[in-house]
Amino acid sequence: MKAESEKKEVLALEWLKLYNMTYYVVKYSGPFGFIKPWTAVRDGETFSQQFLTPSIVEGIEKKLFPELLNEPGKIQKILRHRLSYEAMDMQQEQTQTRGWKDDKKSKTKIRNKSVLIRGVMLNPVLHLAFASEADALAAAVQHVCLCRNEDVLIPYAEVLAMSEDEFNMLDGYELHFEKTEQSFLVGYNRFDDAKPMFGWLEISGKPVFNMK
Repeated sequence: MKAESEKKEVLALEWLKLYNMTYYVVKYSGPFGFIKPWTAVRDGETFSQQFLTPSIVEGIEKKLFPELLNEPGKIQKILRHRLSYEAMDMQQEQTQTRGWKDDKKSKTKIRNKSVLIRGVMLNPVLHLAFASEADALAAAVQHVCLCRNEDVLIPYAEVLAMSEDEFNMLDGYELHFEKTEQSFLVGYNRFDDAKPMFGWLEISGKPVFNMK
């Protein structure tokens, strides 16, 4: 029964794409957000990534629909996304090493500290598209996080119904989760045995806007 249900859901999504049916879109916004590039662990100065990877979208989906937690490596409800923001602000963040070391002077154990400079997005706006109005309504009463727990985005109350063509006109960055000639490596999927993730980036309209 479960396999048959999954097959029907896949066919429904393919039919939706083929016939350009309605997307049910939820808009989120917040004061700031940081998307850590997968190389950032080695970088002392890091700009926030402007696009969401498959693992980030899957993480958002599993936060909104926890019943999917036992199905890792799949994105089942979020069809599309668009991310835009107002500006990038450079901020300092203090970090500590995981390991402890002996300090001979104080005769205590210490953890070394360092300072990272991170470019954080200001006023990010995220649109999520669903095939089902019920899924969109469920998502529209919950917050999401881009990556860090403190980067909270709050939903607008209204669910927007739009065609695929209308969605394509929204401003923002969108990574399409496909491996084509124009795709590039975007990280390793923590939900799917650290498998490499690929995608190609679409930039629409004015992804960096001015609220003034």
